[in-house]
Amino acid sequence: MNKILIIGSVWPEPNSSAAGIRMLQLIQLFLSHKWNITFASAASASEHMHNIESLGVKKATILINDKSFDDFLLSLQPNIVLFDRFMTEEQFGWRVSKQLPEALKILNTEDLHSLRKSRQELFKNKKAFNFLDVKKNDITKREIASIYRCDQSLIISDTEIDILKTEFNIPQNILYYLPFLLDPINIESKKNWPSYEDRNHFITIGNFRHEPNWNSVLYLKETIWPLIKKKLPTAELHIYGAYPPPKATQLHNEQQGFLIKGWAKDSKEVMKDAKVCLAPLRFGAGIKGKLAEAMLCGTPSITTQIGSEGMLNDDTDWNGFIKDNPEEFAKAAVTLYNNKNIWHQAQQNGIEIINTRFHKEKLGTPFIKSIKNIQKNLENHRASNFIGSMLQYHTIRSTEFMSRWIEEKNKNN
Repeated sequence: MNKILIIGSVWPEPNSSAAGIRMLQLIQLFLSHKWNITFASAASASEHMHNIESLGVKKATILINDKSFDDFLLSLQPNIVLFDRFMTEEQFGWRVSKQLPEALKILNTEDLHSLRKSRQELFKNKKAFNFLDVKKNDITKREIASIYRCDQSLIISDTEIDILKTEFNIPQNILYYLPFLLDPINIESKKNWPSYEDRNHFITIGNFRHEPNWNSVLYLKETIWPLIKKKLPTAELHIYGAYPPPKATQLHNEQQGFLIKGWAKDSKEVMKDAKVCLAPLRFGAGIKGKLAEAMLCGTPSITTQIGSEGMLNDDTDWNGFIKDNPEEFAKAAVTLYNNKNIWHQAQQNGIEIINTRFHKEKLGTPFIKSIKNIQKNLENHRASNFIGSMLQYHTIRSTEFMSRWIEEKNKNN
């Protein structure tokens, strides 16, 4: 039986973020194959963290830049270590390599942070996107190095797979495309959906600490929602998300129908009640949990090219409309809200997207098989990744010495 250690940058919060949903899906997949799972994190406990112990997962609190982690590793003896985001690989990867050199190392990227951060900076500086700027970014260098140092990296979007292969020449054998792992939508699922007539209002949802979400809320408030409200004066926009700061709650306006609702205990329930989901994302990366959840709830959506990235086949229509222009976005929202036939067709498109791109069984089994294949041929697999070996050799020393310096400094303090 595989014994896997997952090192989380945060504790999983599936009702707060797509990253939390993704992590819970991975945990459930490993559990379904009878793997022994320990989830460790240096992060503080959070109010919305999932009770993973109820699933049969062991929890452990670890320290950064502390030798106690070495002892923890040697005591646990995992044969697989999964790093949640590249920052945890930087912090703990060299220790894993030193203490347990035969352990398989997997990086769960969540999304390409370097792509998201570069898009965000370019947007704020009103510059057109180009990969030269991405490659100049220090985060890009760190993230790509982390991908090379691991035996396998999980990439959530096929768009990002293409970017890594074409722009950074990363070999296919250390990348693995693994999007959301979702149960297919069937007749029984649809029976639980409220009808078009029983739904009211618009919804947008997303963790307020995630910059693309906060930017989209401001975009709705300042530009898009006034255009929709002019055509639909009785409609409301319900804005849900974990950790709303004061600057967000101050946007709440009953007269404008712009309602900041805060954290939703059950995001699916509030999504089911809404008639249309709005996600005018202007930068970001990965695939968007809010839009997948809208499809799972039978709620059509309107988003941007960035929002739909990595979620469509060439021959698939969106679960509503994809519009980058704010006037066209608002017009599409009104059309989708008012036209029952278009609304139903959009809902059907969402079913097709979920069932063809995110089918849990069709994606999960090959992934587990790929891990087992690498385990059987680990020496050859690593030998084929010379750049990774080179980075491991050089980086392990620099990160080790920096960590040891911090460790000694902490002792003296």
